[in-house]
Amino acid sequence: MEGTIPTHIAIMMDGNGRWGKQRGLTRSQGHYAGSKTMENIIKDSLEIGLKVLTLYAFSTENWTRPPKEVQYLMDLPAKFLNTKLPDFMENDIKICISGDIEGLPSHTKKAVKKAVSETKNNNKLIVNFALNYGGRHELISVVKKILSDIQDTKITIENIDEQLVNTYLYTSGLPEPDIIIRTGGEQRISNFLLWQSSKSELWFTDTYFPDFNKKLLLQAIEEVNKRKIKE
Repeated sequence: MEGTIPTHIAIMMDGNGRWGKQRGLTRSQGHYAGSKTMENIIKDSLEIGLKVLTLYAFSTENWTRPPKEVQYLMDLPAKFLNTKLPDFMENDIKICISGDIEGLPSHTKKAVKKAVSETKNNNKLIVNFALNYGGRHELISVVKKILSDIQDTKITIENIDEQLVNTYLYTSGLPEPDIIIRTGGEQRISNFLLWQSSKSELWFTDTYFPDFNKKLLLQAIEEVNKRKIKE
């Protein structure tokens, strides 16, 4: 592969439900297939030397989907994290969560907190799951926290700058994504990492996420590297 490996890639894992319907399966079966691809992409990211991988797992807008699908989407991360935790420990993978954890069902929240706690000292690859995440929701939360800290005299208005805002984000402590990949054919940001993506390269593919693979991941990196050379 030509060029350098970026530090942080974020992936909008779109098209799982459509992939299932296209094959005469249920949307939930499509989501399950997507979870297997997600597992492979984590391994691929580890192999190529990526430092941070953010995966858009569930947005704040996804609550409007049919109840059975929402329930499945809430069960899936709990099962995934509980099952893969030994692998995360063995491979020195740290799990982070960006999103409103308190808004998750209790069993999902429990699995999330356990994975975050037990992997907190790992440092080879950070896998950041955007779960119950929405960019506007995040920014509103930041404003509320800043106002609260001003009222409590912890900070003043004069302290507010980009660096301070970064400390209030769900992604506090993580580098901004170098590349944002969206699968599934749509070419929009869809309320994802609105603040963090100000300088990110965007890369889109028509491939539904269950068919996304290491070859396409490397293709995205190579094409972005070529863009930078032209600059």
